[in-house]
Amino acid sequence: MTDTMTTQKFKKLVQEQNWERVKAIAFEEHPADFAVLMELLSIEETSQVMNLIPQERQSKILAYFSENRIIEFAHFVGAQNFAQTLNVMSSDDRADLLQLFEPPFYDDILHAMAKVEREDIKQLLSYDEDSVGSIMTTDYSTLSPEMSVDEALHKLRREAREVETINRTYVIDDNRKVLGMVKLENLILADRTRPIKEIMQEETMAISLKESPEFAAKQISKYDVVALPVVDEAQRLCGIVTYDDALDVIEEEATEDFHHQASIGKISGDILSASWWLLYKKRIGWLVLLVFGNIFSGAGIAYFEDTIEAYVALVFFLPLLIDSGGNAGSQSATLMVRALATGEVVLKDWSKMMGREILIAALLGLTMALAVSVLGAIRGGPQIAMVVSMTMVLTVLVGSIVGMSLPFLLSKFKLDPATASAPLITSIADAAGVMIYFAIATAILPAVV
Repeated sequence: MTDTMTTQKFKKLVQEQNWERVKAIAFEEHPADFAVLMELLSIEETSQVMNLIPQERQSKILAYFSENRIIEFAHFVGAQNFAQTLNVMSSDDRADLLQLFEPPFYDDILHAMAKVEREDIKQLLSYDEDSVGSIMTTDYSTLSPEMSVDEALHKLRREAREVETINRTYVIDDNRKVLGMVKLENLILADRTRPIKEIMQEETMAISLKESPEFAAKQISKYDVVALPVVDEAQRLCGIVTYDDALDVIEEEATEDFHHQASIGKISGDILSASWWLLYKKRIGWLVLLVFGNIFSGAGIAYFEDTIEAYVALVFFLPLLIDSGGNAGSQSATLMVRALATGEVVLKDWSKMMGREILIAALLGLTMALAVSVLGAIRGGPQIAMVVSMTMVLTVLVGSIVGMSLPFLLSKFKLDPATASAPLITSIADAAGVMIYFAIATAILPAVV
């Protein structure tokens, strides 16, 4: 967004009905920035402004609206008008937006769309949301191997406004089987009379229609390409996945991992517009479960009441010790969840990672024990210092092992490793820390009294 155009200035222009300037801003600003300006307008004002803008530009701006604003805008302008804007939108964005609506309004929009676009949407929405088909676009250009470079350039020039990208164009035969790929820069530099088959690159790094969106995003990132072709079992071209779709997948996956690590269920849409009831439902489940999990910590404290009564100084160190175990476990879990997600480690690496984690955890525990032993000696004397130091080493060791192992265990059972969340690790480490602490105290202190 330009520095000179603030939301207050824009809103004032709309209120003054300075439509000429508003329309100019719609083209000066990036669609994403203009959408931000539009979000602060009333739905009536939004409709007025959108009516000033050609449908092609409208479609680009609409793609950046929040989900709530899209739904609100569609209902305000009606299915017929909304469908006209969707008709000129890219196929993947069009399919994504349509999924925001429920029948009968969904059906009204679909029926109001052009037949070609309507059939394209039905095809895209027929793919499982866990497959790459759910994020691919059918707005792509293809070339024939017998076509000359000059013919190819003319074809791409005609289709450039209607397709997602022409930086990479795929070469197919009469059965739509992918034969290769041509970069735009190679077309520009090549002799105009040469056939495409002589300059195309046969290695296309095509991915199967059955692959996951996450796999597609990783391939785009790995090979640093702007798009990947998607093929069916017969290697026929079905669509392409572009880098912007990959970024959306990566962002969504990262958001889900953050939510899981905080023991929160998947939340569709943005937090700002989410209802209090939705947020309550997504958070209460794990919290209640963890409440019962923490009973083990309380039971451990109750079991060692006699030790606590005899050595009240032990209570001072309890939060410090069990929190240290939980913190160490959360660190380990975070490292493993991310490593598993990016493919840095796989299930067979567990034993190798375990050996290294034990060494690191032991060093961490010993270092932290040295620091806390000074406090132990001051608060309770050398005996307490010994108990606290030994406990610190063991709790950090146990917390780290649990934190590292849970993501592997969940992956083994085909569950999301991000579920090995900080609250879950902390609850387990707390219960283990209480038992370790008072068991060591009970075993050592009476012997030195």
